[in-house]
Amino acid sequence: MCGIVGYIGEQDAYPILIKGLHRLEYRGYDSAGIAVANSGDELKIYKAKGRVDDLEEFCRSKDISGNIGIAHTRWATHGEPSNANAHPHYSESENLALIHNGIIENYAVLKQQLINKGFHFRSNTDTEVLVQLIEYIKDLNKVDLCTAIQLALSEIVGAYAIAVLEKGVTDRIIVARKSSPLVLGIGDNEYFIASDASPIVEYTNKVIYLEDEEIAIVSRNEPPRILTIKNVEKSHEIIELEMNISQLEKGGYPHFMLKEIFEQPQTLRDCMRGRIDISCQHVVLSGIIDHKERFLDARRIIILACGTSWHAGLVGKYLFESFCRIPVEVEYSSEFRYRNPVIYPDDIIIAISQSGETADTLAAVELARKSGAFVYGICNVVGSSIARNTDSGSYTHVGPEIGVASTKAFTAQLVVLSMMALCIAREKKTIPDERIKALLKELNRIPDKIEKILQSNELISDLSKIFTYAHNFIYLGRGFNYPIALEGALKLKEISYIHAEGYPAAEMKHGPIALIDTEMPVVAIATDNGMYEKVISNIQEIKARNGRVIAVVSENDTVVKSIADYVIEIPATEDCFDPLLTTIPLQLLSYHIAVNKRRDVDMPRNLAKSVTVE
Repeated sequence: MCGIVGYIGEQDAYPILIKGLHRLEYRGYDSAGIAVANSGDELKIYKAKGRVDDLEEFCRSKDISGNIGIAHTRWATHGEPSNANAHPHYSESENLALIHNGIIENYAVLKQQLINKGFHFRSNTDTEVLVQLIEYIKDLNKVDLCTAIQLALSEIVGAYAIAVLEKGVTDRIIVARKSSPLVLGIGDNEYFIASDASPIVEYTNKVIYLEDEEIAIVSRNEPPRILTIKNVEKSHEIIELEMNISQLEKGGYPHFMLKEIFEQPQTLRDCMRGRIDISCQHVVLSGIIDHKERFLDARRIIILACGTSWHAGLVGKYLFESFCRIPVEVEYSSEFRYRNPVIYPDDIIIAISQSGETADTLAAVELARKSGAFVYGICNVVGSSIARNTDSGSYTHVGPEIGVASTKAFTAQLVVLSMMALCIAREKKTIPDERIKALLKELNRIPDKIEKILQSNELISDLSKIFTYAHNFIYLGRGFNYPIALEGALKLKEISYIHAEGYPAAEMKHGPIALIDTEMPVVAIATDNGMYEKVISNIQEIKARNGRVIAVVSENDTVVKSIADYVIEIPATEDCFDPLLTTIPLQLLSYHIAVNKRRDVDMPRNLAKSVTVE
């Protein structure tokens, strides 16, 4: 959600900034802009509504010289997408240029105060208020830019990651963050600034992650100086990135989403590597083993997440309650943080986030920590805010996920939750060792089984053509597959813009069955596990009302095949691991329907990859 790029060094800034903006397109945006400073004492801003390509076209005839600059992709919060509302924003005198991720909650009050003092505003954004406030404080108090930023941010309520340039100052960028990520890349006599590591990894693997309410003065040929808003000097460890540039390319696939769907066998092997021993006797998660007593004594587990990660949490609930016999609640982070929840010191909080930067989940984590609960993080991005602000945790190790609609990150979250449940179950002795060994062996076989499902890609592509112009879908599942019905419906909504709803199959007769007719496709997850006979009955209820059924079934199924209109076969597995397999054909079905409808699969409208604002 929004993207920041900055550069200071000896190279031309513009090519680095534009390439960085392209790397950040996956985060979701509606406009883009760039500010460059040069030795001619000029601070130029160029911006355009639309794609980064539109900004490039606009800049072709412009003076883009300079080896210091900042750039931004905007996802609209305050003010519609437009050239005026795009970042960067000038101050009143045009001596300052600022880019900003986040939301300034008290911007309206500050804006009115500045208007009363004679300031004029060119945009409808909250961001312009901040740059005007910085300049007002700087001029009023006759202080340097860093001090003015410190004083201005002390008056701000909300979240921010900012970068500021000053006219005539070509050897310094000042950045700051609170509740929105910001990374400094350390190069050879050059520095990079970004909202995540993807624009940086091409140039350096050494980074510093700023913490909340920290300001960095990034100067040419000097180490970054890091202060707090209250002017306390800070030191930071330089972290080496594990990401590589090939992970940010499509590798011959038409879309990142399809590439990431097909990467899942390997990413899940990477997720399990070193955690399940060769003999499948043990699963070792140091984040649990090192805090074993907290898990053994846990009153309950509360899983906090948003979107697709929330669906993973629902599967986690089934896993923990089945294997560990610990009561589990799954909460939307956005509701949990405002609900005045009851949290006990012996609760375990599991926070799930692909990016590790989800604003609502971070706020919920902070609430849980203040209540004394033990907080365990599951995320994909090393060094992310959730990784740094939890007591313990596990990385999913799937590499960058560029497609906005999560695929490989979701299945890796399911694998981590499965390993956690089995690790805790062994410690609690709630499952016999032989059963744990059998489950670990089956979990190890899941990547091979996904590879077999992916061989049905062409079949699913052909099937998608039949349903490309449907206006609504219903997805049904039971038990472990109920959350996958929710996830399948979400994927279709996200990238094809077709309305879809997921339901527990037995709930059809409590209302949704009124929607069934020949125009309503129904996707039924009907594998030969758990409640197979019950799901068959639910499918028959749909067929009795002339519904059209697409069924995901176990290999060699004959009963559902005789009832459903279309079937997609998957290998058999344990019912607890069914979600890892049943989600794959639903990902492919959504993908191909969206491609048929000529949707922007990797960057669907209005969506952002990393939701770093409320």
